[in-house]
Amino acid sequence: MKPLGLILAGGQARRMGGGDKGRLALGDGTLMSQVVERLRPQVGDMALNANGDPARFDDVGLPVLADSIDGFAGPLAGVLAGLDWAASQGATSIVSAAVDTPFFPADLVARLQDAAMDMDHPLALAATPDPERGLSRHPTFGLWPVALRDDLRAALTDGLRKVVQWTDRHGAALAVFHATPFDPFFNVNTPEDLARATRLLEEMA
Repeated sequence: MKPLGLILAGGQARRMGGGDKGRLALGDGTLMSQVVERLRPQVGDMALNANGDPARFDDVGLPVLADSIDGFAGPLAGVLAGLDWAASQGATSIVSAAVDTPFFPADLVARLQDAAMDMDHPLALAATPDPERGLSRHPTFGLWPVALRDDLRAALTDGLRKVVQWTDRHGAALAVFHATPFDPFFNVNTPEDLARATRLLEEMA
């Protein structure tokens, strides 16, 4: 059974002037529509993690899940919201993707599942080679087991915020992707990044 899909769209987008970054125009659509289109074939049902008035996403056609942890607790709070939703659907896992990363691999889910194949509770993050650090992990792109949602809830309640601190506790596997011809986890943080994403999309057409 395919995992459920979760698009993390709860960031504050300060470097883009605030607002919903996923609504920024890219190609014939938006950042969000590009991410939805890329993730949909790889997963079962999908949901969107975002806070505030969910009605602003009515046109997207996805359930909108708000963080259950007070304050801006970062992507782990979004993952927890996704895991609680998945549990209500009878699913055993979710795969998360960031709304500002439109070119992530088309085989993301399969590779994450392969990396975590021998784990009791499959947990894996995407990574790319880094010439200085060896491997650079991409903590908003992961396979998350519903079985660990209460452990994650407790960690967040205790104040943990960094994704890799929690995933390291559970020995998360890594699915390594190579950056050819560019880093597939390139994300849009600034207007310059958005211009680059537009150029890349035109080159791929």
